[in-house]
Amino acid sequence: MTIGRFAPSPTGRMHLGNIFGALLSWLSAKSNGGRWLLRIEDLDPQRCRREYGELLMDDLRWLGLDWDGTPIYQSNRTDIYSAYLEQLRKQGVIYECHRTRADLLSTMAPHESDGRVVVHRESPTSSTSPTSPTPALPEGESSTPALPKGRENYPGKTRLSGTAGNPGISGETGNSGETGNSGEIGNSGETGAAGPGALRVEVPHKKVSITDGHYGPLTVDLYEQVGDFVVRRKDGAYAYQLAVVVDDALTGVTEVVRGRDLLLSAPQQTFLAKLLDLPAPRYFHFPLLINEAGQRLSKRDKSLDMSVLRYKYRAQEIIGYLGHLAGLQPKPTPMTPQQLLPLFSWGLVPQEDIVVKLTN
Repeated sequence: MTIGRFAPSPTGRMHLGNIFGALLSWLSAKSNGGRWLLRIEDLDPQRCRREYGELLMDDLRWLGLDWDGTPIYQSNRTDIYSAYLEQLRKQGVIYECHRTRADLLSTMAPHESDGRVVVHRESPTSSTSPTSPTPALPEGESSTPALPKGRENYPGKTRLSGTAGNPGISGETGNSGETGNSGEIGNSGETGAAGPGALRVEVPHKKVSITDGHYGPLTVDLYEQVGDFVVRRKDGAYAYQLAVVVDDALTGVTEVVRGRDLLLSAPQQTFLAKLLDLPAPRYFHFPLLINEAGQRLSKRDKSLDMSVLRYKYRAQEIIGYLGHLAGLQPKPTPMTPQQLLPLFSWGLVPQEDIVVKLTN
């Protein structure tokens, strides 16, 4: 059975881009007679609010996007993530790192436009750009699956000497600045940071291939194009990549539908699932709804958030309009999600990003 999911972060009111993703995910699962789960990704206590989770569930019901089963809150599952983090620790593939400018964002999905920092260790060999098969990206996008615009690489001694791969390391961390005979991991002398750092997964010089259900084959060299990624923040919060992999596997999710700015996360999650001996879902990425400046819609676009949309439009008008943007109908005829079901096909969904004009 197909099992899809919608996994928003409750950091504000949903906007049109969120609803577009929810609708495509719902249609993809339901068109195959499957189930559609709801997961609230509320790992960041500084940004997530319970009331936003309640609001987004009310908005989904109002739109006719009903989910199956009980919603899952990631904040209630930290013991589960801890157990899987311990598996990685026993394998010797995680290490402590204090160079974490992206640390505060690591609990959230790493969208291309967020300017995330990707940490690389020093390569034992000279770095060259890979020439691997690439997906059919939207018009105007780079044909090479390079680092998303705005990200940075900074080579250097980010990985602490003797950490990852050292079977003598225990779960305890100290402030020694080096990995000593005790097996403790301390802070890096380069940064002068005190206290525990973030935990990162050591990625090898290895190419990981996936076949996206919408954009086709993608091959990524994890070391060159992604780098070691955070699985637990220095404040103890579990990071997006670990929580998503664990939750998708344990709840039986078979397909993940999300925006194409998360395409580069799919190889990371496939790699991590294999490390943890967990099944990986099939991925379907869709084009982004963007504003006239070429930016993906976000909570800054207040004129397209649900508080405004519910005031101005009926639910069927919003769903019909999104069905039109998705290529499912020639005109934005008002529709319910159920009415769009027989019209749905991934072959109709465009690959190019879709410009939505903002209105007052």
